[in-house]
Amino acid sequence: MLIWLAQWLQGWSPEFGFLRVFQYLSFRAVMAALTALLIGLAAGPKVIRLLTALKIGQPVREYAMQSHLVKSGTPTMGGVLILLALTASTLLWADLSNRFVWIVLVVTLGFGAIGWVDDWRKVVRKDPEGMRSREKYFWQSLIGLLAALYLVFAISGNSNVRVLELFITWVQSGFALDLPPKAGLLLPFFKEVSYPLGVWGFVVLTYLVIVGASNAVNLTDGLDGLAIMPVVLVGSALGVFAYVVGNAVYSKYLFFPHIPGAGELLVFCSATAGAGLAFLWFNAYPAKVFMGDVGALSLGAALGTVAVIVRQEIVLAVMGGIFVVEALSVMLQVGWFKFTKKRYGAGRRLFQMAPLHHHFEKKGWQETQVVVRFWIITMLLCLVGLSTLKLR
Repeated sequence: MLIWLAQWLQGWSPEFGFLRVFQYLSFRAVMAALTALLIGLAAGPKVIRLLTALKIGQPVREYAMQSHLVKSGTPTMGGVLILLALTASTLLWADLSNRFVWIVLVVTLGFGAIGWVDDWRKVVRKDPEGMRSREKYFWQSLIGLLAALYLVFAISGNSNVRVLELFITWVQSGFALDLPPKAGLLLPFFKEVSYPLGVWGFVVLTYLVIVGASNAVNLTDGLDGLAIMPVVLVGSALGVFAYVVGNAVYSKYLFFPHIPGAGELLVFCSATAGAGLAFLWFNAYPAKVFMGDVGALSLGAALGTVAVIVRQEIVLAVMGGIFVVEALSVMLQVGWFKFTKKRYGAGRRLFQMAPLHHHFEKKGWQETQVVVRFWIITMLLCLVGLSTLKLR
């Protein structure tokens, strides 16, 4: 929004020529991060007091780690603080005519609404199940599929008019349409290697990435500060990819597909990083507030959507390896328990407790050790992901 104001003032009087700095994406990205950070730090205490007054406290299950019982009653749903800061900052500093900014915001806030309803039912209505799994996955799937259907044509076309034209052509052709190479699955460490997916393949992959990333971050959010720092690191790295693919010169030099408008997502990623760091101020051990599903589901969906737009789905899985492993640990634990119960009459476990961070706690690691070591692993994985910018 501020970029429009700066342009208007420049046209009104030459004395405002210094406002040309607002046209620089790098400047607006830095300011977006700073703005989100300051909003989060300023609003944090008020949000925590409000959540405490409303008695929105985190319930701790009986079978949870004994060391976590002291956390019972800690305010949850703190993800609203993150969404408030990143949304306000993005609206202030991003180019609001950019279609990619809006689709990412819609997906983020949509998944945040799902998480809010789930948290509200569990904490306020005292319903231990919250939103039923079938209902939750229905709404996640609906938003994910609609976003995927839009993005498959948005990446292939350079405007919303072109998106509509491609959609009509796709329908008239009997749902068979050839997509440009940039809409294929890009393989890291290879120059211009793109595996064609087709419209349906792109939609399915995008759906899996958005919904999968959302739930993976949610499963990771089990210790103080564990999920938010990897979100900040991975989001920041995706911002670099957004800047590259959105720039015709850099994308050509580094053998990346040029996606006009994708660079503006750097502002969103920066705002997410700033908001995440502000939340970490209050979420660091011992946490004064938890993000809840409203934060975890929305942030995971945001990472997945940005990764799809910048065509880095595989790199997202690498950089977000902690999220992937955490989700896999739950899937393997549940699957193995059901299999062994059916085969042997008694369920067996692969891990002492799932998700994986609880397994390490059971092994004797302190909570802060698990958190910091997972952060370090994420830093290393992000460096591996960023290395694909040049090693192609």
